[in-house]
Order: sequence, then structure tokens, then C-alpha cells
Amino acid sequence: MPDHLSTTRFPVAVDAALRDAGWQPGRWDIKLAEHWADTLRSHASPAGHRHTVFPAAVEAWAEFGGLHITASGPGRQTAPTALHIDPLAGLHLARTFADLGRALDTEVSPLGMEGDHQAVLAIDSEGRVYSLDHTGDWYLGPDVDQALATLVNGVQPTRLTLG
Repeated sequence: MPDHLSTTRFPVAVDAALRDAGWQPGRWDIKLAEHWADTLRSHASPAGHRHTVFPAAVEAWAEFGGLHITASGPGRQTAPTALHIDPLAGLHLARTFADLGRALDTEVSPLGMEGDHQAVLAIDSEGRVYSLDHTGDWYLGPDVDQALATLVNGVQPTRLTLG
């Protein structure tokens, strides 16, 4: 579990982008996270697909939920995109998340979006983070901290090869 009160938890550029977005060490909005959890749990797709909610997702929503994060630098390998941590961006994608979870042999829940809905962000029950867009599914990191560093620093994510 990351130290949520450390001031050196993130690389400098990531820390700056998070603070500009309103994050600070110790930020924890469990009320908002629980609202999102209830909304996701109560939603079913027309075909009956439902979202899963688990502690790793709720913790990420509580700490980073509602933030609009933008990078100030050019990016290392790719242009950084703005991101918004809001799981309701994936509300109508219950089947997509269920399919990804089956392919990865885990549960997957929405985390937010990149840009203006160019990609949806997902988190699994172990805390690993993914991005799903029209070109494929991407692994962003083993936890939210690393995923934020990947996105804010413009690091090329790893394409998932799901068979």
C-alpha cells in the first residue's frame, strides 16, 4: 500500500500535475467513492451486464476521484493526454469491462477517461491500471501511481495481447 501522506511519492512532474488538479497528500473523499460504487453496482446494461466494485477501485476513486489531470511537459515517447478520474465515464461499458476481466482472469472496474473520451481507464482487483481505446487495450502500470506516471510523463504503455 503506497504511503498516501508522503510528499515524495510521485515523480516531480506527476506530483505537480496532481497538485495543479487539486490533489494533496491525505486526500480522501470516501463519500464520493461510495456514491460511485452504488451507482455502478445498481447499473445494468440492456443485456444484463453489471459492474464489479472492489476495494482497489474504491480506494483509487477516494484518493483521485474528480480530478482533471493535465501534464505540462511534452512527454517522453507519446504526447501526454489529459485525464479525468471519474468511473462513471465507463458506466455504459459494463460488458467491455467484464470481457477485459475475463481475458485477464480478474475483475475490472472503470476508473476514468483520457482526453475527451478518447480512451477509458480501468482498474483491476489487484490495483493494476489499463487504458482501452479504439486501437486496443493497454497496460499502464501495476498500480494507480505508476499509471499516473505513465500518462503524465507520456511513457509508451504496453499493448495487451489478449487471445
